Amino acid sequence: ATSTFAFAATQHDIGKIKSYDVKAMTLTLEDGKTYNLPKDLKMPSLKTGEKVDVTWEQTGAKLKASAITIVN
Repeated sequence: ATSTFAFAATQHDIGKIKSYDVKAMTLTLEDGKTYNLPKDLKMPSLKTGEKVDVTWEQTGAKLKASAITIVN
């Protein structure tokens, strides 16, 4: 018998912000990836076109961000 283990590995993506939805708590980068943001995530003020580093893990089909850092 074989078994498959799924585990979450923290990953980073760097890109420019396409959209940021405070109400839905989502951040979409220009590459089309959309990240779900936890309600307690402390973030800098984010603007469309700003370059950011997103730390995230995949949970099912969702990409859950745990940190967002503005990249200069």
